[in-house]
Amino acid sequence: MNATFDLIVIGGGVNGVGIARDAAQRGLKVALFEQKDLGAGTTGASSGMIHGGIRYLEKDRDVTRLSCQDSGYIQQIAPHLLFRIPFLFPVLKWTPGARRLHELAYVYFQAYDEFQPLKRGKRAAKLDRDEVFRLEPGLHPDTVGAVTTDEWAINAFRLCTLNALDAARHGAQIHLRHRVEQFLRDEKQRVVGVRVRDLRDGHAREVHARLVFNATGPWAGRVAKLAGAEVKLRPGKGIHLVLDRRIVNYAIIATAVDGRQVFVEPYGQETWIGTTDDDYYGDPGEVQANHDEVSYLVEAAETVFPAIRRHRVVRAFAGVRPTLHRYGPYEDDLSRAHRIYDHAAEGAPGLMSMGGGKLAAYRQMSEEATDLIAARLGVAAKCRTHSTPLPGGEAQLDPKQVAEQAGIDHYAAARLVHRQGARALEVVERIRRSPRERRLLCTCEPVTEAEARYAIENEWVHTLEDLRRRTSCGNGPCQGARCARQAAWLLAAYQGGGEKLAEEHLARFVTARWREMSPTLSHGGLPQLELVRWALRRSES
Repeated sequence: MNATFDLIVIGGGVNGVGIARDAAQRGLKVALFEQKDLGAGTTGASSGMIHGGIRYLEKDRDVTRLSCQDSGYIQQIAPHLLFRIPFLFPVLKWTPGARRLHELAYVYFQAYDEFQPLKRGKRAAKLDRDEVFRLEPGLHPDTVGAVTTDEWAINAFRLCTLNALDAARHGAQIHLRHRVEQFLRDEKQRVVGVRVRDLRDGHAREVHARLVFNATGPWAGRVAKLAGAEVKLRPGKGIHLVLDRRIVNYAIIATAVDGRQVFVEPYGQETWIGTTDDDYYGDPGEVQANHDEVSYLVEAAETVFPAIRRHRVVRAFAGVRPTLHRYGPYEDDLSRAHRIYDHAAEGAPGLMSMGGGKLAAYRQMSEEATDLIAARLGVAAKCRTHSTPLPGGEAQLDPKQVAEQAGIDHYAAARLVHRQGARALEVVERIRRSPRERRLLCTCEPVTEAEARYAIENEWVHTLEDLRRRTSCGNGPCQGARCARQAAWLLAAYQGGGEKLAEEHLARFVTARWREMSPTLSHGGLPQLELVRWALRRSES
């Protein structure tokens, strides 16, 4: 690949693919390089919320407003990916000034209501004890009342994939498993491209572009340093726990032992508990939850939902926020604002970077970055990402009709439509041509063989973890125990391999699952681990 591009984007998280999509739509010739997989870093380890962030209301009002505004746009371009999550803020009678807090919380949440129309949210409501227990019977019996607010969640992995697909549809080249090792310079020391290595075959090559944009999230400082530039971040580690089933109807806000607010959240067919916020000094690619963090979140959840320890934590995933640097404040008080850096003043003209931000405002952040890129390159075209649908967002399908057309059950059809939107019809067509592909490859999620094949053929799937990110195959209560081996054989066949390659895929998948399961062993994770080990041994016999 010796062609010169207008723009090279480094990073396949939501900001990187968002910029690639916007730039490609404006007619720029774009190449994107990601060292792992789409959304495999910070994006996929987020809380999956497209929300305003009520906790930012007091100190970062602009962050709240922009996030709510972008939530409205994202609902328009990918309506199938989002789902509503109502929140409860319960007040317990042993809280100092409980009744006064109940009133003050309602006033605060009403201030948030100013932004709700931007994201089609519902207004806050103040609930007495009887009302709140009708909605959430499992709350702590000392609850005296609650206040509600309304948010939206999204499938963050699919959001990344669909942005990348749309970028490619507009001419962008998407290269996964490619690591940028060096910036190329001309005689005036301007950055004119990158030296990149394909991590699958080890081959390195030089790729030239008029401008390079570093959208690598918590890696932004390390990447900028390759050019002698600086992106000063204060990375923050956050973890989430995943329970094997949905145990709450509302997301419940809880207070941890140190006064931080955390939540118990219904997320699809699972329940998530999150999140921590701690300074992190290690490699973002090696971040992993630990036992103390798991206990910290379980203890906090128990204060509002006493039965939480009776439920099984199946995994704990971790990520690193690319928070802008500020010395002194507690991690939780750091701004979620973003900044775009032009490194010309540091002796690296032709290189730009982004730091900070949050998932909920990704589209607006990408638009802002692409406006600057377009101005630098002399391109007059304006942003259209707020009004043009992402792939699958062109029309909303009725899962019942999809189920009838494909001959699959309603729930499998609903999950298919959630992930693929209008593109689900292409999966249905596969099943019509080959009816055996309607069988469920993953029974927990569920995922048909047809959808798995469709993802492998069209969505840059190279590993079982890629397939899990695209389809949720192996993401259910059994954590791949019932589907991983079948999926490994399917993927190996596509790649021209046999049993040896399938076993290699399976071993890497089990290693990745172990990283997320091991911190949960004292919270129901040990039986989960034994279940997976037993099932995989059983499938060998």
